[in-house]
Amino acid sequence: MNEKWAQVREKLSGFWNQYSKTQKWVLASTAALLLFAIILLTYLFTKTEYELAFQNLDSTDAASIMEYLDGNGISYKLGDAGTSIFVPSASASKVKVAVGSQGLIENGSIGFPELSKASSAIGTTDQEFDVKFRNALNGEVQQLLLRKQGVAQVKALVTLPEDSVFLNESDKEKAIAAVIITFKPGFRPKQEEIDSYYNLVKSAVPNLAIQDITISSSTSELTPSTKLGGGAGVGGAIYETQFAIQNEFENTLKRNIQQFLNPIVGMDNMVVSVVSSLNFDKKSSVEQLVQPLPDNDNRGIEIGRQETSETYQGQDGQAGGVAGTGETDVTNYPSGGNSGSSTSEKVSSSINYDVNRITNNIDYGPYKVKDLSINVGVNSANMTPERLAEIQSMLVNNVRVLLNESGLDLSDEALTQRVSVLSQSFDGTAAVSGSASNSTLWMAAAGLLALALLGGGGYYIYRRRKAAQEAAAIEDAPRVEMPTIDIDNVSNESQVRKQLESLAKRKPDEFVNLLRTWLVDE
Repeated sequence: MNEKWAQVREKLSGFWNQYSKTQKWVLASTAALLLFAIILLTYLFTKTEYELAFQNLDSTDAASIMEYLDGNGISYKLGDAGTSIFVPSASASKVKVAVGSQGLIENGSIGFPELSKASSAIGTTDQEFDVKFRNALNGEVQQLLLRKQGVAQVKALVTLPEDSVFLNESDKEKAIAAVIITFKPGFRPKQEEIDSYYNLVKSAVPNLAIQDITISSSTSELTPSTKLGGGAGVGGAIYETQFAIQNEFENTLKRNIQQFLNPIVGMDNMVVSVVSSLNFDKKSSVEQLVQPLPDNDNRGIEIGRQETSETYQGQDGQAGGVAGTGETDVTNYPSGGNSGSSTSEKVSSSINYDVNRITNNIDYGPYKVKDLSINVGVNSANMTPERLAEIQSMLVNNVRVLLNESGLDLSDEALTQRVSVLSQSFDGTAAVSGSASNSTLWMAAAGLLALALLGGGGYYIYRRRKAAQEAAAIEDAPRVEMPTIDIDNVSNESQVRKQLESLAKRKPDEFVNLLRTWLVDE
């Protein structure tokens, strides 16, 4: 066995030694790079990627989910101090559905299904059942509120009255509920949603009135609206509606002013501010008008007419005696006159008239402008006093129209106090920023110049020191007697050159020392 290993080692050694040193480095580098690539690819393709499946968990829910994952052999990772659980990305959707179907996420609350679980083999005592029932009721309230949009966490505490046969209805205690809601970041509940919270708690707890419910958030108390018996009529939906109307009115007026001034001064050369005060008092009136018909001699509508005509005919009585001659007659009483026929006629007419009755139900608009202020700042470039006066006159006319029904003084002097047009250069900020940027550039340039000077000075000192060291080394070197060249007796320059060349070929070291000696002497 050892002989075989020795032969293999000898073959490998011979194979390796047949290459040069450079080839050995190339082969070793290639093998190391190939091994690193294999390890990296194996790690990347076999690595398990985890995905966030559950977050913001309490300890109870996290323990339940971990128990489920361990029982099914699913790997997981914990994060955020145990409040988040990561599972493999390939099975993340399946795990979410399985955990949700089993109801493992209860946010620390239990529901009425918990009552079906027996605590012991002999049953449940009354006190134990009472505690379980209260916990289950609190859990159901929490789970109901958690289904609402924007709710992150809920903690509910419901206090139920104790049953007693010795108390009448007036002496019985009332149910009380206290709820704290934590909303998701950026979520702000509207008044309708707050009312729905109160309705859910009221419906979940028996014999619970709205007045006995307290719901608070992490920042303030959530008050129900007046229709539920609360006092949030001013700060609830009505306030939000009024604020939205006022905001829309100011933005619309601001856009109209900007659209008018855009062709004159340009959008980048103006700043518009609008401040308004609106009256949201709702007013309704009923008018009942009674009027005659026009062009009818001030008479009304003829609704009935009745006309009657009667004619009477008769015969006069017998002729009497002489007036005042009888025993029973009255003295000087006229006598009956001559006999003959008589005729009489009676005519009557009855007409019934009626007048116009007009009923007007008038509902005034949702708001009325009480006061208004408009401030406009324009760029002073290419802006003349005449143009500023024209802009202010236009704005004054707009304010006069909007305040027509406000009952305020609408004179030019009063409206001028509500409209202001400022002319100012908009290049100030740019100039300041430009000067700041220029100063920054100058400082940077000065810093670079200082660095360059320092670097150049250091390099110059380094070269000086190096030259001094080389000169000292040359001086300290032992002087060698150099061959002499009689330059004075040589008249031809070519002869000097030939002598130097011959010296350089025969004795190059001596020639170099000769040159150094000449340089030091000079």
